[in-house]
Amino acid sequence: MTTLKMVARLAGVSVTTASRALNGYSDVNEETRTKIKRVAQELNYRPNVLARSLVTKRSRAIGVILSEMNRSGAKDALMYEILCGINDRASELDYDIMLFSTTPKKQLSKSYSDLCKEWNVSGAIIAGLRVNDPYLEEVASDTNFPCVLIDIPVEGSNVGHVTADDILGARVAVRHLIQLGHRNIAMINGHNEAVVSYERLKGYQLELEQNGLTFKPELVYDGRFTEEGGFAAMEQILREHPDVTAVFSASDLMVLGAYRAAEQYGRKVPESISIVGYDDIAIASYCTPRITTIKRDKYEMGYQSAQLLLDMLTKQNAAARKIVLYNELIVRESTARPAMK
Repeated sequence: MTTLKMVARLAGVSVTTASRALNGYSDVNEETRTKIKRVAQELNYRPNVLARSLVTKRSRAIGVILSEMNRSGAKDALMYEILCGINDRASELDYDIMLFSTTPKKQLSKSYSDLCKEWNVSGAIIAGLRVNDPYLEEVASDTNFPCVLIDIPVEGSNVGHVTADDILGARVAVRHLIQLGHRNIAMINGHNEAVVSYERLKGYQLELEQNGLTFKPELVYDGRFTEEGGFAAMEQILREHPDVTAVFSASDLMVLGAYRAAEQYGRKVPESISIVGYDDIAIASYCTPRITTIKRDKYEMGYQSAQLLLDMLTKQNAAARKIVLYNELIVRESTARPAMK
């Protein structure tokens, strides 16, 4: 294994000079730097990244912390698309990412700051946090490690966030149903520990009222952002409110469960009941009927979160601490005009 000492000896310089040349310090003249780099390349020298960061106090790694990552989210692949965006932008800027999975229990045993220190990351991107998670309060006050939150609207001197306009997205979804002629519209929401649940519920309520329709809390059911939760919520809607002709679901994954419940109750989609989803997951365009949905650009959310964090690390664009992306209505086969009675 080639060492820095071997590179220095063959280049005819000290170990300190070799180290400073390879780490980009400006006090090494270009002729010497070129020679050292050439020797390092000939010897196929690969620096110990962790050791180098400990010496230089600079890390080229950022942490990506995902809360409650499990197999139940495999079908919607939301986190995967976000990760692809983070990885691509970090790689373009010559940063590596370190992936961590956390839970509320883990957050109590190891703080956000301790996690960053232990793995020597420069900052972190956090996705999947709930409003009552311990990390949320900590990152808002931590001044040592910059943090970007996804879908949690917190800003501060060392924290920013990337999200989509979910209030507007929900309004567009409900508006689509109203324009088709629906008046009895229920909602399958996520859960009350998610900021996006509050925002999508608010959008649903605002659009109903904007069109002269009464918001009825009894028509809103939580589906926990799961397929089984969507099934249970839709079953309740059809059993307790058979006059409902359309449903707005806060996620496509819950729509898949809602489809099964509708079939069980003999309500064909969209002939008997229309459904609009949210997220535009990959399966939305392949299931039957294909789901009309609000498209969120998950890849772009990841890409922009990496850009924002690296801007914070390099003190660029210091005024920007918030990025809001816009959503798009994708009309497919799960919505239609209500059946004439």
